[in-house]
Amino acid sequence: MKKIFAPGCALTIYKPHLTEKLHKILNENISAMDRLDICCRNNPSLEDGTEVVNICPGCDRRYSENYSNSTTISLWEVLAESDFFPFPDYHGKKMTIIDACPTRNKVKVHKAIRTLLSRMNIELVEPEKTETNGTCCGDSFWGVLPVDKVKEMMIKRTSEMPVEDIVVYCVSCSKSVFIGGKKPHYMIDLLFNEETIPKTYEPDQWHKEIDEFVKNH
Repeated sequence: MKKIFAPGCALTIYKPHLTEKLHKILNENISAMDRLDICCRNNPSLEDGTEVVNICPGCDRRYSENYSNSTTISLWEVLAESDFFPFPDYHGKKMTIIDACPTRNKVKVHKAIRTLLSRMNIELVEPEKTETNGTCCGDSFWGVLPVDKVKEMMIKRTSEMPVEDIVVYCVSCSKSVFIGGKKPHYMIDLLFNEETIPKTYEPDQWHKEIDEFVKNH
């Protein structure tokens, strides 16, 4: 089966050096695979039987639903079953989590994420609304509601979190948590022991940046 690595638009915009690191690690420890930089919204024309290793929750959903000639698996599932990744040790630090909307019904993804957090020695404090019962960070309402209402929803969702440090596995979720006034920890940053930084976080500006990237890829 041909494998291909799809880092997704958001990570490539956010921290391209981590995209390169991940690609190298997968090539060295799984199998040689090309990197797919065509956005999943732009029909990447995958070969029949291709397995896409995805990172972005939106990519996970689109490759699952829109491209029947291929299969997809999240990076989280791959790493949760691996014995090669040098997981950092966070010494039992307490964190909570916002599960990404596109993976609402992906129990395998939820389990894999929690396995990885355990392997990094993070004590997870589950919020009341979590996994298949989780609710949106607020970003999905961008373009549907006025931006001030979107930000109100981000603040509300973040306020429901039981501790200040919040794990996310969607870059847009990290922006929402920052707007909500708590500390986001993006999963890729956690894996490489890097700080999650907001960069572009205002909803209109962030979505404009994504849209421009999508058009060019």
